[in-house]
This record gives sequence, C-alpha cells and structure tokens, in this order.
Amino acid sequence: MHFRDRYEAGQLLAQRLEFLQGREGLLVLGIPRGGVVVAAEVARALGAPLDVFIARKLGAPHNPELAVGAVASSGEIVLHQDLIAALGVPQSYVDAEIERQRAEIGRRLKAYRGDRPAPDFKDKIVILTDDGVATGATMRAAIQALTSTDLRELIVALPVGPPDTVQELADMVDQMICLQTPTIFWAVGAFYMEFGQTSDAEVIQLLHAGWTGLDHGLDD
Repeated sequence: MHFRDRYEAGQLLAQRLEFLQGREGLLVLGIPRGGVVVAAEVARALGAPLDVFIARKLGAPHNPELAVGAVASSGEIVLHQDLIAALGVPQSYVDAEIERQRAEIGRRLKAYRGDRPAPDFKDKIVILTDDGVATGATMRAAIQALTSTDLRELIVALPVGPPDTVQELADMVDQMICLQTPTIFWAVGAFYMEFGQTSDAEVIQLLHAGWTGLDHGLDD
C-alpha cells in the first residue's frame, strides 16, 4: 500500500488512534518537518493539542541522508558507534555535526514557536509521530529525551517503518502503532505517491492553526 501523501497517512493513523478519543491529557507531537503534517491530522481527529518536538539526524560524511546518530532539542544525543567506527568517521566531524544540528534546531524552534512556551509534559499522554522511520535514529533521540520527562504515557505512531527498527522503538515506549512494516524497505518516501519536502512555512501554518483552535477553545 502507498499513501497518497502525508495528510492521508495522518488520517489513516488517526483512525487507528480512535481509542484515545476523549482521554484527558493528550498531546500530539510531530517531528519536523514532514511529521508535523501527519501529527496535525492526528491532533485534529482526536481534538488534541498539537506541538513539535525537534530531533535532527547526524549525517555521515559525503552522505547526509545516512544517519550516524541524532540530537534532540532537549540536548539528548544518540550515536551509532558501530557505524561511526565502520565508516571511520573522526570524532571532530561528529562534534562539528552535533553543533551544526543544534544550531539548526535553535533556528527552527525560533521560527516555529516564536515566544510561545514549550509544552508541559507532566502527566500527559504523548503521541509522538513522524512521516515514517528508516534507521530510527531521529525517533530514538526524541524518545530518549521525552522518557526523561514526567509524562504519563508515550505512544509512538508511524505510517511506515522497517520491522526491526519499529520493534526496537516499540521496546522503548508504552505503545507503538505502525500502519505498515514492509520487510523490503528502501526509504520512507518509497511508500508515498507524493513525498515532496515540507516547508517551514507549512509547518508554521499547521502549528498556528492548531494553536489558534486550541486557544479559542480555552476562551469558550
């Protein structure tokens, strides 16, 4: 099965998460950029608050799509030491890549959130989503950062991911929902008919629409 686009993937994921409808303390987090599109559909269907949790993969030298690790906005760092050793990646490169991605996280937080405070995770049922996973490095960094907070429950919800990665992530959280776990897996984008890059502007629009609806609801 191929998803038409991230919006459809989010809608299908929301159907699998209907059992959470009406639960108190729900919070849907998307990993930018594409994950926010998926998360927005889930949040809308569940009537839950939407926000972002930023984690960035650390790209390998000459192959930025290959993750040798990841860093989260909270500072959590995950490194694939076996891969780093196999590729002969020098520590100086890893350190520089960490700082580069931290700077990008800071830029995105400012662009996406502005002066809006970060969400409070205390006693929340957090649904963490992305448009899919491959190595899982980025999601793993986000999970490790979130599990160090005082949230009540962490649910990872994904449209697609390879079975071994999905199982590894499932072992780290309270619940895993993944619509597809194909054994032959090349890349997340291979399972979408439309997988263009999501822009910062689209992320900001989705977040502000979610926040405006939530703020109006609080006023009523």
